[in-house]
Amino acid sequence: MSYDEMLAAAKKAVSLAARLSNEVRKSLLVSDVWNKSDDSPVTVADYGSQAVVSIVLERELKNEPVSLVAEEDSAELRKVAAETVLARITELVKDTLATDESYAASPLSSDDVLTAIDSGKSEGGPKGRHWVLDPIGGTRGFIRGEQYAIGLALLVDGKVVLGVMACPKLPLASTAAGVNTNKSSPEKVGCLFFGAVGTGAYVQSLNALDSPPVKVEVSSNDDPAKASFFESYHTPVPIHNTIATKLGIKESPIKINSQTKYAALSRGDGEVYLRFTRKARPESIWNHAAGSILVSEAGGKVTDAAGNPLDFSKGKYLDYKRGIVVTTQKLLPRLLKAVRESLKEEEEEEEKAASLKLH
Repeated sequence: MSYDEMLAAAKKAVSLAARLSNEVRKSLLVSDVWNKSDDSPVTVADYGSQAVVSIVLERELKNEPVSLVAEEDSAELRKVAAETVLARITELVKDTLATDESYAASPLSSDDVLTAIDSGKSEGGPKGRHWVLDPIGGTRGFIRGEQYAIGLALLVDGKVVLGVMACPKLPLASTAAGVNTNKSSPEKVGCLFFGAVGTGAYVQSLNALDSPPVKVEVSSNDDPAKASFFESYHTPVPIHNTIATKLGIKESPIKINSQTKYAALSRGDGEVYLRFTRKARPESIWNHAAGSILVSEAGGKVTDAAGNPLDFSKGKYLDYKRGIVVTTQKLLPRLLKAVRESLKEEEEEEEKAASLKLH
């Protein structure tokens, strides 16, 4: 089955959402940022991006219903105290859509924007087609002017079949060999990655979408001593270093926020991305759907700690074992061995500590 029409719609939606996020970043206001009830940060760009993607998918794919699983909803924006923020988001969405000639004359109200945001309330599941959106992945990085991503994927019967990811702050040139991922000349920054099942993964300039796409492939390096691994700025976990040491990695981790790690790994900027937490916790599918197919189509592997493929068919949260492992096919067997050994040691240490407390 060809997904050309859906891929084109997804690329258009994500590139426009990236345009909105760039406009917000140029003049980020104090009132543009606040904390949600779970204490995680959110911005007008998160809501604006989700609204833009929803509207574009609905308009581009008129012949089928659009089911969207996304991170945000409009509950906070519907409060009287949020009227000014809602007005700003509405203007951002209108101005962004107006940059595309086919949408220039389309009227848009605040209610339309709220409806678009709330279209992301789908629960997903094992049957049918579901779009999965991370409107601003790495919100903390976005606020600080660092790496962030906008990721959109399509699930068909619980399987990821295509993915598009905008990385507005990622240099077009490889970030391997110690290149600073947060500092590069503006004209050389901004990537749009995309891929569909069985067709490979590609990247092109986010600022020149008429430029020819370039096929990307994961690193061919099979020597752990020469490998590097990615992790987030705000989630360093001791077991990451334990696993990396057992595998034989000598380099310090490359710190990148958001799903940008998947994109960077898909083009060979590094070989390993580990996602383990101190305690088992739910992982939202929007944090991994787009990135996982990019790596897979680039020749890499994405599994849980037990070596199982990630299961996106259970709704909004992944069904997975303990952690997420992203790497090349060549390194996967040795990496999973290091993961098993590290988890076993961690479990033994926890049992020992618990035993000491009892005595």
